[in-house]
Amino acid sequence: MSRVILFNKPYGVLTQFTDRSMDAARPTLSHFIDVPGVYPAGRLDLDSEGLLLLTDDGRLQARIADPRFKLPKTYLVQVEGEVTDASLDPLREGVRLKDGMTLPAEVERIDDPALWPRDPPVRFRKTVPDGWIRLTIREGRNRQVRRMTAAIGHPTLRLVRWAIGDWTIEGIAQGEWRDAPATPLMR
Repeated sequence: MSRVILFNKPYGVLTQFTDRSMDAARPTLSHFIDVPGVYPAGRLDLDSEGLLLLTDDGRLQARIADPRFKLPKTYLVQVEGEVTDASLDPLREGVRLKDGMTLPAEVERIDDPALWPRDPPVRFRKTVPDGWIRLTIREGRNRQVRRMTAAIGHPTLRLVRWAIGDWTIEGIAQGEWRDAPATPLMR
């Protein structure tokens, strides 16, 4: 049976096991996960937090990461500006980005989620309101969520991937991981 690990990636951690850059002092997955033979299924930007899946099954890894399978990815996103239903409507219809239209997203305003503090903290500005949304997409373009929120006038301040398909980081502390239960994708 395939092994799948759910990792709650902290801000500033590379989603690879080694850092081949000039700045090799950046933390990588090897600082948190000492399990041989597992590899990330997809990626999560350095400045994003939350769920990263790792597996020892190459076929499953490709299926999780490949946008053709349209596995839903759900994000909790802190955005700049006053969030209204009307301001979110373009996300529900699809947004034009430089690389084309996005698929329609599921999106809703939410109360501030009970998350761990971010290090470094998000910059707070008294004169600029912010709010939180839950956004679910079924594609995986580079920095897509950030580009989508910017396109509707709500730049992203904090981005936390909460779920991929049925897998979630519910109950997993930041920087911690656990083995995933079997799901239909793994059978």
